[in-house]
Amino acid sequence: MSEDFRLPDLGEGLPDAELVQWLVHEGDVITLNQTIAEVETAKAVVELPSPYAGVVRSLHAAEGDVVAVGSLLISIDTAGSAPGGIVASPAASAETAEPAEERVVPNLVGYGAAVRSSARPQRRARVAHGAAPSGTTVIDRPPHDVLSLHEEIDASFERPRSTPPVRKLAKDLGIDLALVEASGAAGIITRTDLQAYAERVGAARAERTDVAAASSKTEARTTRIPIRGVRKHTAEAMVQSAFTAPHVTVFLTVDVTATTELVASLKADRALGEHRIGVLAVVAKAACLALGRTPSLNARWDEAAAEIVEHHYVNLGIAAATERGLVVPHIRDADAMSLIELADAIGELAATARAGRTSPADMRGGTFSISNVGVFGVDAGTPIINPGEAGILALGAVCRRPWEYRGEIALRDVLTLSLSFDHRLVDGQQGARFLSDVGDILREPGRAMLLR
Repeated sequence: MSEDFRLPDLGEGLPDAELVQWLVHEGDVITLNQTIAEVETAKAVVELPSPYAGVVRSLHAAEGDVVAVGSLLISIDTAGSAPGGIVASPAASAETAEPAEERVVPNLVGYGAAVRSSARPQRRARVAHGAAPSGTTVIDRPPHDVLSLHEEIDASFERPRSTPPVRKLAKDLGIDLALVEASGAAGIITRTDLQAYAERVGAARAERTDVAAASSKTEARTTRIPIRGVRKHTAEAMVQSAFTAPHVTVFLTVDVTATTELVASLKADRALGEHRIGVLAVVAKAACLALGRTPSLNARWDEAAAEIVEHHYVNLGIAAATERGLVVPHIRDADAMSLIELADAIGELAATARAGRTSPADMRGGTFSISNVGVFGVDAGTPIINPGEAGILALGAVCRRPWEYRGEIALRDVLTLSLSFDHRLVDGQQGARFLSDVGDILREPGRAMLLR
């Protein structure tokens, strides 16, 4: 029996996804919930598990393709699959095959399938010359029957035959023997077969190189990059925000010497050595405290209901630059976290984002965001509000400058804060008060003890 698996809606309501890479090949024996591919949605890279166990019959998309939700992705031969994961010869009778120990309930939303009862792990095998023969069944063998087991695998999967020197040469050349046509007796791959295959591959690569070189001479002045994935989503979201919410940006330059001294003392504390507490974490804590006094900045505009929805929690977005573009994952209930917990959450969030493993769930439901443009050496900016939020705070680079301090000029650590807010939700007085509250905390971190 063959099952077709179509690209599911991964819970984001997006129309398509880019196939980043296949993790299986045609002819592979796969297990239930085994990761078969990585796809990139408009927000994140998602691992796609298989809802079926069996043999991969065909792959219906190539790496780099943009696949529409509902389009055919992979076909899997599931007939006779069982927990043992071993394909038996057609001669194996139904009386000798043990019944399957699991009942699979496909869950076609991209997050795997449920298993009704426990099953032993399956071993993954590769059918080198096509899928399993028609009419085969899957059986489970006792572990002591090692000899017959290996004989059965060799007979069923047709492992390429060659001599040890040829196998070593293939390994040195980086050639998969399954791709080489055998001319020797009994289907044995010879050194001549291997060399002929290497020459054909080399000639094909040289031809492609020549074509690419010729093309580069005529097109070297421009580079075309497809707009897709995170970059496409970011562009659409920013355009929607810029032309829907009336943006206002206010600035405040603050003496943060006390904050940098606090951060330095925390870094020097051996008890806190495993926690990376930086200025961004202190700004995040200050923003959460200030939002409690200015709830209009922790709200959203509900056009359909003609209502302003104020949140009694803070899902704090932290903008992160990645190779795939800008993403803004969120720290849920950040207002309930201590400074150390916030610092740890920011570090984990940044590492996950840079690795491209931010989950779609972590990209939704934000209430307020922070963008640290200072890491790029920028003093200030006018950040664009994320759709569905009322404001975004940007912090610039901390610079050592001459500054008035206690009636004298002294070198102090100074940074500029930029707050963009939706003028439909937030008045100028409210935006200024929030920014002043954040600045007061950074100027004197002890003031945080006074805010509720």
